[in-house]
Amino acid sequence: MSKKLFVISGIILITIILSFTSINYLQKKEKEKIILNETLKHQEETTYNSNIIKNINYSSKDLKGNKYIILAKEGEVDINNSDIIYLKGVNAKIELTGKDEVITITSDYGKYNTLNFDTIFSKNVIIKYLDNNITSEYLDYSMLKNQIIISKNVVYKNIENTLKADVIELDTLTKDTKIFMHDIKKKVRIKSIN
Repeated sequence: MSKKLFVISGIILITIILSFTSINYLQKKEKEKIILNETLKHQEETTYNSNIIKNINYSSKDLKGNKYIILAKEGEVDINNSDIIYLKGVNAKIELTGKDEVITITSDYGKYNTLNFDTIFSKNVIIKYLDNNITSEYLDYSMLKNQIIISKNVVYKNIENTLKADVIELDTLTKDTKIFMHDIKKKVRIKSIN
């Protein structure tokens, strides 16, 4: 009897430790995003003494043949890091190889890294993929990781449902999607359109 009690106590203790670790990890990530958002907001409002480029067009392709095209009405090269360009009026496309599938992204602002193609989209972000539309205030795309992380006022709509969440993570290759809230006490809200 005491062995069973010991095993059950051990399982409960491990579950509690894992829960606290997960909560701390999510809270740390949220704090990092808040700091990054504040930094990006500050950078959007700051005028730099750098080169301004009109009608920007970058195109890249990964080893699997997926294409990433980003267009912007205007861009400004970061005075401290010439690999970073701050964009205005951003339109982007991710064209997936072997499929006639295109993910389009638009936003008011962006931060583009010309070395690794990582892009942060902010303010009035709209993502369209097949019959799915997602709006938010922040999107982080990594071509190398094949990952899109959408956060801040996330609203997902398709022909059947409307969903509201804090974060949507999407793997562009496998289409695996994680939808969650930062506060584990809150739930993702889903409303059926029918």
